[in-house]
Amino acid sequence: MSATMTEVAPATTQLELMTAYGPVFRTVSTSAPRDSLPDEIPVIDISTIYDGPEARRALAVKFKAAAENIGFFYIQNHGIGEQIVSNAAKQAWRFFRQPADAKSKVSKTQSKYYNGWSSVGSGKISPSESRDKKEGFQWKYEPSIDPDTKDPSQVPEEVKRWIRAEDFVWTGTAHLPDFQKEVLEYWKATLTLARQMMKVFALCLDLPETYFQALTSYPGADGVFNYYPGLTPELAREDAGPIDVGLGAHTDLQCLTLLWQDQVGGLQVLNTRGEWIKAQPIPGTFVVNIGDFLMRMSNGRLKSTVHRVYNRTTQDRLSMPFFLGFNFNETCSVLPTCTDEDNPPQYEPISCGEVSSHSHQL
Repeated sequence: MSATMTEVAPATTQLELMTAYGPVFRTVSTSAPRDSLPDEIPVIDISTIYDGPEARRALAVKFKAAAENIGFFYIQNHGIGEQIVSNAAKQAWRFFRQPADAKSKVSKTQSKYYNGWSSVGSGKISPSESRDKKEGFQWKYEPSIDPDTKDPSQVPEEVKRWIRAEDFVWTGTAHLPDFQKEVLEYWKATLTLARQMMKVFALCLDLPETYFQALTSYPGADGVFNYYPGLTPELAREDAGPIDVGLGAHTDLQCLTLLWQDQVGGLQVLNTRGEWIKAQPIPGTFVVNIGDFLMRMSNGRLKSTVHRVYNRTTQDRLSMPFFLGFNFNETCSVLPTCTDEDNPPQYEPISCGEVSSHSHQL
């Protein structure tokens, strides 16, 4: 029998995802995750992003290719200072290394909107995988801290009712020197960059670059710190067998995620062939991925890609994602530039606030 006749299709399994729109299933290879190839998750230099419309139009070509092919890419020369990043990371470690009773002062259990601290194993984002082996700390947008200065008296009433910030995350961490100051400096820098990147994504979708500006004036803008404990040497061996997932397989709900990750590694991305590939850390970069809202508005052109985290090392891992979404009072509908007679809208309009209030980053 010839070699071609004896070829066996790769083994696969069904992965169930929890989404705001009901369960979704993906066929996934059971092969071990592999390192990504250079062209699979591209690195894009965005040093020209503040240089004007023509510079952003050139960037849009690169953004569009990455967003349509994989939904993930790295950005370098992004303009967020190393000191701002390192200060935030220092504060994140300072928070997580506290005793549990100190962290419990800002526990999510006292929050109405999923702000605050979550302990290891308190979340399970993937029905197909273990509970998430991580701790988290989360805070949300409030107009008074917006880097685009807001007059509190001018916040529209339809926006006010959707503000999800809660002061206890800051009062409960006031004993940590400069915690709120340095954490919010990082958050403000990522929000400023994310808004600028939305200009590029508007151009990707054949829209004026200012199209998303009004939709992100009072945005869903979640800051998160995630801590993934390292393994014992016995469990860290590749032949040690299955371990608990750090953060289960999921897609991000909102428009755009900016992720700083340390050099430990662990982020895995599901490619179009159903293979898990590793998004290795690259110093000085952020990982960018598309969220569900932007996928829906683009009628599926831009990919909201499944990803997860496994920390298979003996080192503790830290990540600092930022999630940008639309104003919660807005409705997310398919853009007219993404439909025609042969390509009707695939998605119904969705209220950003209603969806976000029923979903959260665990």
